[in-house]
Amino acid sequence: MRQKTLVRSLIAAGVIAAAAVGGYATIGPSVFHNAVAANSAAPAVAVSAQPTTTVALPDFTGIVAQNGPAVVNISVIQKTEPTGFAADMQGVDPSDPFYEFFRQFRVPIPHGQMPLQGVGSGFIVSPDGVILTNAHVVNGATEVTVKLTDKREFKAKVSGIDKPSDVAVLKIDAKNLPTVKLDQADDVRVGEWVLAIGSPYGFENTVTSGIVSAKSRALPGDSYVPFIQTDVAVNPGNSGGPLFNMRGEVIGINSQIYSRSGGYQGLSFAVPIDVALNVQNQLLKHGSVTRGRLGVTIQDVNQALADSFGLKQPAGALVSAVEKGSAAVKAGLQPGDVILRYNDKDIMSSSQLPVLVANTAPGTAARLDVMRKGETRHIDLTVGELKNAKVAAADVAGQDHGRLGVVVRPLNPDEQKQAGVTGGLVVENATGPAANAGIQPGDMILSVNGTPVRSVEQLQSLLSKTGKHVALLVQRDDMKRFVAVDIG
Repeated sequence: MRQKTLVRSLIAAGVIAAAAVGGYATIGPSVFHNAVAANSAAPAVAVSAQPTTTVALPDFTGIVAQNGPAVVNISVIQKTEPTGFAADMQGVDPSDPFYEFFRQFRVPIPHGQMPLQGVGSGFIVSPDGVILTNAHVVNGATEVTVKLTDKREFKAKVSGIDKPSDVAVLKIDAKNLPTVKLDQADDVRVGEWVLAIGSPYGFENTVTSGIVSAKSRALPGDSYVPFIQTDVAVNPGNSGGPLFNMRGEVIGINSQIYSRSGGYQGLSFAVPIDVALNVQNQLLKHGSVTRGRLGVTIQDVNQALADSFGLKQPAGALVSAVEKGSAAVKAGLQPGDVILRYNDKDIMSSSQLPVLVANTAPGTAARLDVMRKGETRHIDLTVGELKNAKVAAADVAGQDHGRLGVVVRPLNPDEQKQAGVTGGLVVENATGPAANAGIQPGDMILSVNGTPVRSVEQLQSLLSKTGKHVALLVQRDDMKRFVAVDIG
């Protein structure tokens, strides 16, 4: 089975200027079957007439007519270092049976940098030529050209790029341009109709439609963007184009697709417009984007962890590590704390917290509602600033002794110093529940249900007082994670 990959719908095909071969793939003829009534031999049954409710399909023509002129085609030229052959075999799937055949006949290209061309989409938000698009469409471009629906073309200046949100702002020298309407309210509803306008594979002003499939999706590597998921057909070249609601307002920027082939498979993701506008305002005003930061490593709370920490339901963001010198450590946050609310907003999933914190201006006050050892407390802190910090995520594995099925020993002072911890037990062997939970020799057990452990006797004592589940804070290499272990 081919590995599923998260594919950024980058520039359409990356055409090498020295030599290019193009063509269309024939999908096949359309076939329509006549509907045939089932059970035609069954006796007729008198059925009283019932009123039927008909649901009319949406009409997008007005939205397209009004907003189409404000959607632009973006073409870029990039410089790349050649590898000696034309192609990374663009357009040929490595799993294709003919991939190896074609790879043997790659065309040599001259030494030196070669220009690559690509396309994307964007939309005009200001009559004086301010345009929003995706950062990955124009990142690294040496030349950006914007083409309007009336065939006018402009050289664009990249006013700013923000990679974490995948938003870029362009500026062209023009006036009285058509613009789109923006919906800044957070009123997007799952199930509502939406449509996209863009340039998939270079086909300008292509309109596709679908529904909102989900909200606030967290994707790998994009912890600061609560993506809008849709089933709108989005393909390479759609990147940077607008996503409209039925009122003709832009609610997002089409940014990514989830695909096994590189093409549309029913899972498309858009950056919410309020996130994009916040980035736009900061880029135009300051030339960069600042984000708030707590300095914690967090993870989701599943049912087993909720039972271990005495939570009524699996919700919140579980703190598994606190960074030295961070806003979190200054405020007294500890591993094992479960953050339930941030500035009066409930945290149902850990993916919600980074977005809320990032949207908080550094240096401002924030209040957290935290569950610690079965008790809820308020913690006030001053939000720090994100400076190219890594966002922690990922599930790891855990730890135990006796009922857990592990052999452990205390860390010696040198090991504690090297690992940057005080106390803790190192796992020398893992079987039974511990092994089932993923615990491995070399893992360090730092706490049990939030209580730091320093000796084997203390671990045994804590385990004797716990129920069917125990939450262990385990460190493996430089990553700390809570692991729920079912000890029956």
